[in-house]
Amino acid sequence: MPRFLSDEWFGRVRDLRNELSPIDVPAPYQGLTINLHVAQADGSTQAVSVTEGAFAPGAVAGAPVDVSLPADVAKKVFIDGDAAAGTAAFLSGQMRVEGDVAKLAALQTAQPGDLQRLFDGIRSVTD
Repeated sequence: MPRFLSDEWFGRVRDLRNELSPIDVPAPYQGLTINLHVAQADGSTQAVSVTEGAFAPGAVAGAPVDVSLPADVAKKVFIDGDAAAGTAAFLSGQMRVEGDVAKLAALQTAQPGDLQRLFDGIRSVTD
């Protein structure tokens, strides 16, 4: 399995998204782009955008939400779906959020529906 956020991983995630299209995206996810600034173990930071559940390398200009967090927390929150890990990271200062926090909070209440198939697929190809 490809390593989380590697070039191979992004390719597999893109292929999954294409295979599962069209995906009925729940209202809080529609049109929403979140930029992630993921701190890697080597001290570097990797920019990632998530638009309607689709991960892509690089940040998107004008995204309403920017989240900075360590790679292990990003994997727990965005791949494993562990909302408690996100809350704990936010409260401890490991995760910083800039921008429209309400849009990020709304995602926790949304039922992912068809998007869950994508998340399950991403989880299955992530090391």
